Amino acid sequence: MARTFVYFSGKARTSGNFDTGELMQAGRMDIVCNVIIHTFFISNAVRDDVNLHLIFYGSPDPPKHIEINIKTAKGMPETGKEAGSIDISKKDIAGLLKRVLYKYKPGIKNEVFNGIFIEKKSFFNVLDELTEQGKEIYILDAKGQDIREISTKDLENAVFVFGDHEGIPDKELKRLKKQYELVSVGKTTYFASQTVVIVNNELDRRGI
Repeated sequence: MARTFVYFSGKARTSGNFDTGELMQAGRMDIVCNVIIHTFFISNAVRDDVNLHLIFYGSPDPPKHIEINIKTAKGMPETGKEAGSIDISKKDIAGLLKRVLYKYKPGIKNEVFNGIFIEKKSFFNVLDELTEQGKEIYILDAKGQDIREISTKDLENAVFVFGDHEGIPDKELKRLKKQYELVSVGKTTYFASQTVVIVNNELDRRGI
């Protein structure tokens, strides 16, 4: 069963017209690229057991929902690298995101590349859809229950939701706290991409 992450960014660009050499100025697309790399790429391999949902609320056309499901161990050849390559940089991933965003088509969920989709869908609609699929939603928050205290059975069908460097906005976070459980990876505050690594490691150790 695939593990699932949902990343929210309030400023990430919602069109492909950004400079891959200036990712910080593109609504912190640098963070998005790091999240993708650390979600899927490990030493000498690419994870094919992970679903990543990216939700962007930046200009000029929010919201945009990008879903990435790598179903094979062939890597991401859409970045321009050879199939199976794990020599992936932020610039490679940024180029992929540009192409995906440019391929957005109003009114449909467009599969731009194999296992990579884009559509206009709100943050809460994505979470509602995952809940309807029977997923257990966990919000990553420093005040949540330690992930090591949660049973393996409860984590087997989990979705982990987290925000960018500014976090999830207070209004949305307040609503999330009423609907879903909070989970913590410890007292230390980590970068978003580091949080993904920690959660992946916890699930790897449990054999989930």
